[in-house]
Amino acid sequence: MSTAPVPEAYAADDPTGFTALESGVRSYSRAWPAVFDRAVGATVRSEDGTEYLDFFAGAGSLNYGHNEPRLKKVLLEYLADDRMVHSLDMLTAARRDFLETFHDRILRPRGLDHKVVFPGPGGANAVEAALKLARKVTGRESVITFTNAFHGMTLGALSVTGSSMKRGGAGVPLVHATPMPYDDYFDGDVPDFVYLERLLADGGSGLNEPAAVIVETVQGEGGINAARAEWLRGLADLCSRHGILLIVDDIQMGCGRTGGFFSFEDAGIVPDIVCLSKSISGYGLPMALTLIRPELDVWEPGEHNGTFRGFAPAFVTAAEAIRTYWSDDTLERSTLAKGALVEAHLNSVVARYPEHGLVSKGRGLARGVQLPDGDLAAAVCARAFARGLLVETSGPSGEVVKLLPPLTVTDAELRRGLGILDDSLAEVLAGPAS
Repeated sequence: MSTAPVPEAYAADDPTGFTALESGVRSYSRAWPAVFDRAVGATVRSEDGTEYLDFFAGAGSLNYGHNEPRLKKVLLEYLADDRMVHSLDMLTAARRDFLETFHDRILRPRGLDHKVVFPGPGGANAVEAALKLARKVTGRESVITFTNAFHGMTLGALSVTGSSMKRGGAGVPLVHATPMPYDDYFDGDVPDFVYLERLLADGGSGLNEPAAVIVETVQGEGGINAARAEWLRGLADLCSRHGILLIVDDIQMGCGRTGGFFSFEDAGIVPDIVCLSKSISGYGLPMALTLIRPELDVWEPGEHNGTFRGFAPAFVTAAEAIRTYWSDDTLERSTLAKGALVEAHLNSVVARYPEHGLVSKGRGLARGVQLPDGDLAAAVCARAFARGLLVETSGPSGEVVKLLPPLTVTDAELRRGLGILDDSLAEVLAGPAS
């Protein structure tokens, strides 16, 4: 038995008692130094009873809010009835119900014939499976990715991620990925894909023939950069002409975040592979999907697997979330209307501070306001937290204040949160008191 002393919890320099016990790799808890305990809808409550409006939503994992009552009901009933919880990839009633519901209410109405792979519990698992399959199918190694992309923290996902800070944590060379400029990277001064097209056509370019392109339609961690529909269509056409598989990472922007269930629907494209996670379970439970065109389903049994790829409680809440929110277009219309409200508000904020060069960004209910630098954005988020609002930063320098409220947020909650953001911006942009 170890005789090491137990750290003193709740010391003066560690009021929450976590610092002495947990790794310093923590991030969100540094910006929000409260001990959270309860949550319903768009509201979370700390141990001391302080309420916060949540415009973070588990980084997009809680599109339907915290503890959505209908999802909670089916989850509790499932567990109380001693149903299967852990099942690897064994056949279960919960798995069948999810697959049939997802096919009948999500894929088929959108004309999609993709097969479902359960790659593991998280988004990085979905990305790793996509990259692995693309290379197996094509026999090629290189993958085209984009500036400011974020696809996960495992080695394969990091190789197609743009952030130098996150890539620096790998400890080994991150290879077989080639970055290209995302939409509007050159502020409209360079035609779309001119560089990539030239490299692909030039036998002397040194570009290895790509297996795939992986793209986010809206870059969440990269700064709420929204690609134009015509840019996405151009990318899909380029991939088709050059025999390159198109992977859409819809982990943060799928499940209705931009309006439609998939964020690529508005562009009218059909990716070869789609990565989903975060809100696919509907309840914040770990779950991920890699959707693949049928002709790409070339894996041998067990060639890609994982211990937690059959978490039945997540299947139960996922199927119920689809039945509850995706049987008609009510949620989609609501999200688009709320997104328009936020966009109009942020545009008015930008107009209010012309001297600071603010920029309103995003689509649907993935929105952000870009400030001159990361210090200002962090200060705005800190002031918002003090006023009872959870918002985070994103972008290569953390210069964007990012808004990801639950899609079920009420108009009153949305306006209250935007009011807190207004007050926080005003305080920060006013500068030090004279």
